[in-house]
Amino acid sequence: MADQASSNITVNAGKSAVMAVIADFESYPEWASMIRKVTVDETGPDGRGTVVSFTLDAGVLKDEYTLAYDWQGDDRVDWHLVKGKSLKSQDGSYALAESDGTTTVTYRLSVDLNIPMLGMFKRKAEKVIMDTALKGLKKRVEG
Repeated sequence: MADQASSNITVNAGKSAVMAVIADFESYPEWASMIRKVTVDETGPDGRGTVVSFTLDAGVLKDEYTLAYDWQGDDRVDWHLVKGKSLKSQDGSYALAESDGTTTVTYRLSVDLNIPMLGMFKRKAEKVIMDTALKGLKKRVEG
């Protein structure tokens, strides 16, 4: 199993506003710079995507992959890889904690590729992905 990386950011909004942006998959290409296209393949009873396909262009890494999501209200969402071309596995989560009108978002990510990559490069790539996603999320929610 791949190592898990973690990062967090504080957003000046309540957790329901943050989770609404996270759940709005079709808008990801507008704020998540590496995501080119998103298709919600299945939704749950709450209308949130449970199976979602992505087209990723992160320069060196380009992929089309599908993730399955498990929503826990406005507190947390977990996901795992259903299928991918370059990705062997991907597990992640957003966990939200609200306090005094702000929300701390903790992003955990574990990625394993079908192509060989040195551990230090993989960790750097995970960090770039997490930092880009968290900063984009903050800007989208607060903007």
